[in-house]
Amino acid sequence: MSQAARTLAIGDIHGCDSALETLLSTLNVTAQDTVITLGDVVDRGPNTRRVIEQLLQLASQCRLITIRGNHEEMMLKVLHGNPWRAGWLNCGCWEVLESYGGELEAIPQEHRQFLEAMQSYWETEHDIFVHAGVDPNVDMDQQFDDILRWTSTSAQLPPHKSGKRVICGHTQQRSGLPRLSPGWICIDTAAYSGLWLSALDVEQNELLQANQLGQVRRLQLDAEHIVDITPVSPGTSRDGGTLPGSGPPRV
Repeated sequence: MSQAARTLAIGDIHGCDSALETLLSTLNVTAQDTVITLGDVVDRGPNTRRVIEQLLQLASQCRLITIRGNHEEMMLKVLHGNPWRAGWLNCGCWEVLESYGGELEAIPQEHRQFLEAMQSYWETEHDIFVHAGVDPNVDMDQQFDDILRWTSTSAQLPPHKSGKRVICGHTQQRSGLPRLSPGWICIDTAAYSGLWLSALDVEQNELLQANQLGQVRRLQLDAEHIVDITPVSPGTSRDGGTLPGSGPPRV
């Protein structure tokens, strides 16, 4: 029996190639699935080049939607010939260059085209997918790119006027847990800081997480609670109970 089509949103990858590899192999993505990367696939982590190679391969296996984050925006400005800005210099460009052998000119054209093709947001009947956030009172086709890519969010923001849930990244959750609030879920769970890369199964409200060490855990989400549903291996134990719904947000 074939697996039902899924919509899967992946949070900020930030060059964490091993976490992404573990996540994708555990998800077992099929041609029926739609995968949305929420931006900031580049910078900070150890291997941006390999991350992009993995995503290019993924695009041949399913429907892949890529959202542009603020880090792709900074990188593209440099690739377009603009002067090197302190912003990118301080936000992970050296790790990117190292993954390409130390030279900006060594970034393949296919990788540049991958970055250029990213879109500002994507939406379905029930959800909005965006890198950073939205103005809750503005229609999506009227949103400013600075809001979509650069704004920080908090649990105090009201839902979007459309009534759709906003699924975003960018504001790092140092708890390693997604932030849940009415009309919002933030799944930047600090992969490059040694915590988790998250993939949300949008229909099932189940979160799969992986880290650079190859560890995996599964979380079930509802409006207020996050429950660890990771299978327990024989001979090990895990404290039961419900995890808190949000941790302190960091950008």
